[in-house]
Amino acid sequence: MKKHIAHAVWKGSLKEGIGHLTTQSNVLNNHEYCFKSRFGDGKATNPDELLAASHAGCFAMALSLILGQAGFTPDALEVSAEVTMNPEALELTGSHLTLKATIPNISKDTFIECANAAKDNCPISKALRFPITMDASLV
Repeated sequence: MKKHIAHAVWKGSLKEGIGHLTTQSNVLNNHEYCFKSRFGDGKATNPDELLAASHAGCFAMALSLILGQAGFTPDALEVSAEVTMNPEALELTGSHLTLKATIPNISKDTFIECANAAKDNCPISKALRFPITMDASLV
């Protein structure tokens, strides 16, 4: 088993407080997050943004694996993930993946089949309990 560790410290009230995140790799090292960045126009990060980054990155890696198993090597996989929050319910409601891929010699049908397999089976997708949608295009 491989374990990945992150640490959060929050000080103050929900709306006026500030938190700091540190990851095991120290890529985030006392990195600020706050209410305003999650629900307003703050300039720090927030858990939803980090989840979106995780989903985009995980999906890209899973798709690269699936393409490799099918005999294709992508030149580029550009992925965006948009995680939606319902602030009234304090509930994450979905993630939408947008994929632009450059993959030599792949058919549109094989591309879509591989992209859907990655969407459904990347570890982050499997961990999420809300709908995941996707737009995928070859460029």
